[in-house]
Amino acid sequence: MAYKSVLDEAQQVRIAAELIGLGARLQLIQAETTLSRERLLKLYKEIKGESPSKGMLPYSTDWFISWQPNIHASLFMGIYQFLKKNAGSSGVSGLITAYRLYLDQIEGVEGGEPLLSITRAWFLIRFFDADMLQSIPCQKCGGQFVAHVNELHADYVCGICNPPARAGKTRAAKLAEQSV
Repeated sequence: MAYKSVLDEAQQVRIAAELIGLGARLQLIQAETTLSRERLLKLYKEIKGESPSKGMLPYSTDWFISWQPNIHASLFMGIYQFLKKNAGSSGVSGLITAYRLYLDQIEGVEGGEPLLSITRAWFLIRFFDADMLQSIPCQKCGGQFVAHVNELHADYVCGICNPPARAGKTRAAKLAEQSV
């Protein structure tokens, strides 16, 4: 029988609990910890008071390219890459730290709702590691934005500098406008 360290197991439970608290899907937690599925299910139910959601994980690079998700994904990825480069924070601890900082930034914006779930943020990091997505500079503002690797980006202008015509035309914006 293999030796199990109580401290290592406690660390794994702490990581799983943090991920659950941030809304991570069970598949992500299984991939990032060594805890059994049964143990994770019990922990999830204890923390959330309900069973984890079922179904397939969102797996598409295209989601990160559309207008608003691109802005959120680019913000998160900028934070993650900064932490990785300057604080040596990567892996699951880098994901958790960067995602908490992303949430802090979004909460600071009036009416700020996080579009990027921690599960999508995890996939974003994996897509960057697999060279499916990359950061490219906007030609107007110089900010770094998420883009597909195999596309031409010579004259790229971000969605902040050049928002689509439908920008701000969401149902929530219309309702807020009507209540004023």
